[in-house]
Amino acid sequence: MALRYDAGEVITAMVTPFNNKREIDYNRAEELAKHLITNGTDAVLVAGTTGEGPTLTHEEEFELLSTVKRAVANRAKVIMNAGSNSTETAVMAAKWAQKEEVDAILSVVPYYNKPSQQGMIEHFSAVAECTNLPIIIYNIPGRTGVNMLPETVAALAEKYTNIVAVKQSYPDMDAVTEMKLCCPDDFSIYSGDDSLTLPMMALGARGVVSVASHIFGNEIKSMIRNYKTGEFVASLNMHKKLYPAVKKLFSAPNPVPIKAVLAHTGLIEEFVRRPLTELTDKEKSELIKVVDKVLKN
Repeated sequence: MALRYDAGEVITAMVTPFNNKREIDYNRAEELAKHLITNGTDAVLVAGTTGEGPTLTHEEEFELLSTVKRAVANRAKVIMNAGSNSTETAVMAAKWAQKEEVDAILSVVPYYNKPSQQGMIEHFSAVAECTNLPIIIYNIPGRTGVNMLPETVAALAEKYTNIVAVKQSYPDMDAVTEMKLCCPDDFSIYSGDDSLTLPMMALGARGVVSVASHIFGNEIKSMIRNYKTGEFVASLNMHKKLYPAVKKLFSAPNPVPIKAVLAHTGLIEEFVRRPLTELTDKEKSELIKVVDKVLKN
């Protein structure tokens, strides 16, 4: 069966490069976007959590989106973050994203407010009814404080055909199974955690919204393709190879570690915006040691 919307197998939640004044470095952003789409990325997510979206102004978001779209030049899809803990703000963001002609939007469960399941349904219903863009809803209890249940995902997927997928950042494989059982067959599930990509694919996930793909894009794409073509041992071996680095990339709040690694490769500088802080020299050394070991194997 055809999918409602196919964003590909590897969606990279792109970091936002800053200079030493913590201003957006748009030249580096363009270079990074080009690097991603030539190294395994099917779609680029702009201004999400990994892109430090909550610290960007609307003017910065507009310029960053324009920069990424120019860099991608129709060679990959561009997905815009349009999530908020305010339903009205999320609706405004979705309308803006549609006006800017992005390919799809990502919208997170409202954070801090800790809505009920019915509150989530009403929130995402308002977003779905204000736009015809494909919408990926995003469940990440570690940041929002609440867990969106499979039956809530199913209710939204049944009611709105433009709610096309869920990004599931929660290590509950039973929940993934339940989604596959109760959601329409053309609805997609994406792992929101790199280390859970292969386990979730075994339960029918489409792919991953990835952070590690900044560095390991081709390897992640290979792991997914090998799994889908029945090369299960090769897929598992790649999962095991990447696992130490993937876990280390989340040893501090995202995107702090991945920015340190990208700075080590020369693609960007490592600066993050407050309240995030850069890694200590010791933390950076330990991270780079693990990542370099994986890259050399």
